[in-house]
Amino acid sequence: MLEDVPPSREPVPPEPISPAAPPLRRPVIMRQYWRDLTYLHWAVDPERVADRMPPGVRPDTLAGRTYVGLVPFRMVGAAPGRLRGVPYLGTFLETNVRLYSVDETGRRGVVFLSLDTDRLAIALGARAAFGVPYRWARMRHTRTDVPTGTLHRYDARLRWPRTRATSAVAVRVGPPREATELDRFVSARWGLHTRLPGRTVYVPNAHEEWPLHDAELVELDSALMASVGLGELTDRVPDHIAFSPGVHTEFGLPGDARRPRR
Repeated sequence: MLEDVPPSREPVPPEPISPAAPPLRRPVIMRQYWRDLTYLHWAVDPERVADRMPPGVRPDTLAGRTYVGLVPFRMVGAAPGRLRGVPYLGTFLETNVRLYSVDETGRRGVVFLSLDTDRLAIALGARAAFGVPYRWARMRHTRTDVPTGTLHRYDARLRWPRTRATSAVAVRVGPPREATELDRFVSARWGLHTRLPGRTVYVPNAHEEWPLHDAELVELDSALMASVGLGELTDRVPDHIAFSPGVHTEFGLPGDARRPRR
C-alpha cells in the first residue's frame, strides 16, 4: 500500500531538466513503443490551468509560461511487465491533451486532461487502474510520402463519453533537429501525476532521448481541445511543433507524489 505523507511546507524547486531518464527503482509494470508522434503546444499563463492539477501538484513553467499539448501517436506492442506485446489490445492509436506539472518534491511530470484511443478495453482498464481520463474514439493514422517530405495525418471522432468532438491533425515532417530548451521541457518527462482515491500519485517511466524532427502544420481542426475547456487555443498557431519517429518506454509502480523518488 502507498503510505500517506504530510505535505511539505515549502515546495522543493523543480529538478533539472535532463534528457536522460533516472533509472526505474521499482518493478516494471508496463512496456510499450510510442511511434509516429507529433507534438503541438500552446503557451499559456500558469494560472489558466492551475485548477486542472491534482492536489499537491502545480503547473511547471519555462520562462514564466506553461504549455498545453495536443499529442497524437501510435502505441505499439504494449504489454504488462517485460512480456511481449499483447496482440490487438497492445497496438492502437492515441491522442492526448496534456499539461506539464511539478510536485512538492520537485519531480516534473505530465497531467493528462484527456487520452483518446480506439480500444474500448484500454480506455476502461486505464481509467480503473490509474485514474487517467481515457476516452473511446474512432481513429485513423495515415502516412504519405510527398515531394516535400512525409505527411502524417491523424483523425479522431469521440465515441464515449458521447460527444461530437472530432480532430484532424496533419503535419509535414522535415529533417532531424537538435533539441531546443523547449523541446526538452515538453519531452524529457519521466512520469505522470494522477489522482487515485485519497491521494495524488506519481507513475515513473523511462525511455531514451526523443529523436526530434522539424515539422510543418498542414491542417488542424480539433474539437478535442474544446472538449476539455481549452478550445480557444486552436484559434492561433501552436507555439511549438515537432515530430518524432518514437521511443521505447517502460513504466514503474506508482508512488506517492509527495514522497521523493528512492
